[in-house]
Amino acid sequence: MAQRRDSPELPDFFLLKRLARDQLIYLLEQLPGKKDLFIEADLMSPLDRIANVSTLKEHEVDKLYKVEHKPIVSTSDQLCFLIRPRIQTVKWICDVANADKAAGKFRRYKIIFTPQKFYACEAVLEEQGIYGDVTTDEWPFYLLPLDDDIISLELPEFFRDNFLAGNQRWVRTVGSALHLLHSLYGPFCKVYGIGRCSKMAYESWRNQIEEEEQKPRKAEIGNVFLIDRDVDYVTPLCSQVVYEGLVDDVFRIKCGCVEFGPDVTSSDKSLKVMLNSQDKVFSEIRNEHFSNVFGFLSQKARNLQIAYDKRRGMDIKQMKAFVSEELKGLKQEHRLLSLHIGACESIMKKKTKQDFQELLKTEHSLLEGFEIRECISYMEEHISRQVSMIESLRLLCLLSITENGLLPKDYRSLKTQYLQSYGVDHLLTFSNLRQLGLLVEQQTGETLTVMESKVGKLVNDRTAGKLTDAFSSLAKKSNFRALSRKLNLVPKSDEEYDLRVPRDMAYIFSGAYIPLSCKLIEQVLERDGWTGLEEVSRLLNGHEFAVSGSNRADSRTKTDAQRVILVMFLGGCTFSEISALRFLGREKGYKFIVVTTAITNSSRLMEALLGNQV
Repeated sequence: MAQRRDSPELPDFFLLKRLARDQLIYLLEQLPGKKDLFIEADLMSPLDRIANVSTLKEHEVDKLYKVEHKPIVSTSDQLCFLIRPRIQTVKWICDVANADKAAGKFRRYKIIFTPQKFYACEAVLEEQGIYGDVTTDEWPFYLLPLDDDIISLELPEFFRDNFLAGNQRWVRTVGSALHLLHSLYGPFCKVYGIGRCSKMAYESWRNQIEEEEQKPRKAEIGNVFLIDRDVDYVTPLCSQVVYEGLVDDVFRIKCGCVEFGPDVTSSDKSLKVMLNSQDKVFSEIRNEHFSNVFGFLSQKARNLQIAYDKRRGMDIKQMKAFVSEELKGLKQEHRLLSLHIGACESIMKKKTKQDFQELLKTEHSLLEGFEIRECISYMEEHISRQVSMIESLRLLCLLSITENGLLPKDYRSLKTQYLQSYGVDHLLTFSNLRQLGLLVEQQTGETLTVMESKVGKLVNDRTAGKLTDAFSSLAKKSNFRALSRKLNLVPKSDEEYDLRVPRDMAYIFSGAYIPLSCKLIEQVLERDGWTGLEEVSRLLNGHEFAVSGSNRADSRTKTDAQRVILVMFLGGCTFSEISALRFLGREKGYKFIVVTTAITNSSRLMEALLGNQV
């Protein structure tokens, strides 16, 4: 995959880390003297990427504790709490303060909310009678660079809060994150977007811009594309087959870091490894289809052996130069190589056990719309054998979206089998999936192409309730088949697809499917807007926009900044989509920066919608 020579340079996002660290240090210094710091569990990994323990110790943090919602053991007179704005955590802090009051213990308390504080949290402090005893602050830690071209807001709850609960509290956070990027790397030339949440985030950002004076400067990022996760659910529901995606599916990459167990490290210990472009072995295989990775690693191992063998027959001077210049790098490469070979072997074992090829065949049939009865039989067997609760649910959702809902008899039968296999407490899960349009039954007499009966029903229903129901069932239609034909998402299967020399973004799914989200981005950038895509945006339920920014350059001459595209996924983004955008960038001479509320995959998506969450 050769890169075009005229590809622009990416901006340096180290500035985001430095800014976040300086802001945190300033807030800690607002509480002078020694203090104990309590950190919420899901903030520990992001914090470690910004300020390590020694940095915190330098600023009079004595002991570090994880927030565990139980009585504390700290003896310090000053307690600082670094938390997400969650009511449950604030109630626990109130319990700590009230317990100290009851015991006659005097302490100073400071709560630092990140990325922002909400009124509901302050209301809890007031209700519990400790509003005057604590000081509260905001740490505007919106963006964490995970790699040269990946930035995360590390807000996995965004998806469930926004798309399922309809809670829009994080929209302003996304607007503020955009504002920060605009102020450091803008002004942006053009902003495109699709989705209700994207439109609200854009408006929130515009409001923040209008409140302040704009200083002219050279832009580093030209165009921005905002996209809601609910525009494309098919892509995250597919099994990932690029190396980075598979590592995430099997080992779970958390905050750019993965923990490899003893089966990978060939020792009795687990090892945490940072996965980014600094890892020279990983950077070369991360976007490759898994079938190519073993060949690449074995070639790399041969090259390494040749480099080691050079020492034979060296004189003392040459040996000294070899040890000082090359040996350290070779040892590092050797260590990384053995780790990734171990990871590949572990993935192979797990996937062979799961009969991965049969699973992929079923997914590809669903995407192409062939052999649906055989696919349903496979799912029934999957459910009855209790292979995996999450996997079964994922396949049911993929079937529903690609077929525009299940036939009523299939829906009832599969739902009954699932509940009998995995428990009736999943009734709420089915309700959540239905609400999002991920797992629904087709309306009686409805076909994919015939919309007239539905529209007629809309016109004839005078009753407000019936009208609302008809509208909601229209809104939740997936229209995948029509979109697939319109955008050519499923390449013709009669041609042989060479995964070693990919010809389009479909390689990330073994040539079976081009991700809808990435295809939309490609089409809109090609057309410089939504002109000619009216039918596509109608099938996606609208909310599309294209707005020119303050930095209007001549459209005929594309500056370097205009070829740097920032794509923001609201509700999560998969590593497969990132690989597809990198491929598109190499083909078209763009550089894509992916900003996401969190990295997601099929398991995380399904887990966020399980009914047993509060």
